[in-house]
Amino acid sequence: MHRPDLAKAHLLLVDDERLVISTLTLGLQQAGYRISAAESAEEAEILLAGGARPDLAILDVRMQGQDGLFLARRLHELDHIPFIMFSAYSEQAMIDQASQAGALGYLVKPLDVAQMLPAIEAALARANELQDLRTTRMQLQAALNAERDISIAVGITMIQQRLQREAAFDWLRKAARTRRCKLAELAAEIIHAANVVI
Repeated sequence: MHRPDLAKAHLLLVDDERLVISTLTLGLQQAGYRISAAESAEEAEILLAGGARPDLAILDVRMQGQDGLFLARRLHELDHIPFIMFSAYSEQAMIDQASQAGALGYLVKPLDVAQMLPAIEAALARANELQDLRTTRMQLQAALNAERDISIAVGITMIQQRLQREAAFDWLRKAARTRRCKLAELAAEIIHAANVVI
């Protein structure tokens, strides 16, 4: 696992209090972060729709219009953008809601940049771990799908070519080498062709 490079980390800060936004933006920029700021969930969505992809979002729970929990759910749906939440309230129910929405941390106002930094670093590290897990899961699923396709293609080749399993596998491997394609790609083509015939 690699440690996030704080000099390059891009944070999205969302709070409907302009003074909080400006104070935190200045402090976090001085700490080496790149900051995008929004004064509402709707403004944050416009930034995201424009292509902004922060490494971490820092959201106020209670805001005018759509609240931070609504935005949190949207961030989770959109490219799994990680987030931490903050509020003037430390009610357990609110913390539970933030946690259920996928928050990687919860801070209580008033916010002090020096106190926020460890939570931000921890959230960035955890977000990295989660992304690595998602990537590994996708790779494993792709490998399982390829193995399944190859096995099915071997069966089809055994029937079509009247070969034993090992000979059918060798036949497929040679065919893939001749065509300069991956065995899994050839297997998918064979399955597709067999399905069309069926």
